[in-house]
Amino acid sequence: MVSQDEYKRKFLVVIDETEECERALTFAAWRVKRTGGTVVLITIIPQPEFIGLGVEDVLRAEAVEEAERNLDARLARIREIGDVRAESVIREGNGPEQIEKVIDQDHDIAILVLAASKSPDGPGPLVTHFAARANVLPIPLTIVPGRMTDEEVIAIC
Repeated sequence: MVSQDEYKRKFLVVIDETEECERALTFAAWRVKRTGGTVVLITIIPQPEFIGLGVEDVLRAEAVEEAERNLDARLARIREIGDVRAESVIREGNGPEQIEKVIDQDHDIAILVLAASKSPDGPGPLVTHFAARANVLPIPLTIVPGRMTDEEVIAIC
């Protein structure tokens, strides 16, 4: 059995271009601030299609650079909250598949935090995917309503 001192709970948050990812980030960062652990930010870049020699490498490098900028902005936001440990991961490929691989590889990841879209079309593809697979995920799934304000999210952490 792992002792409390050895166990380092991690909250996994998907960082993308959606507005709702900010709600998930707020929830995870404030929860870690109050209860301990680490926020792990993951960004998944799509695999470039084969276009021609060297073009994929250029597209991949541009996608990684953009992902790093996006992660850096979110890490700066976490630093503003203060006293919150954070890690970042960039993966390439299918989003849900890469998220599941990270969860399988890092046994300290204890909670997947997503936020639902405010769209009337539904909660979003990641929430839909993981909610349907919640019974087979090895960790709990937390879904933060995308309509919540930062203040409302902080109040429940």
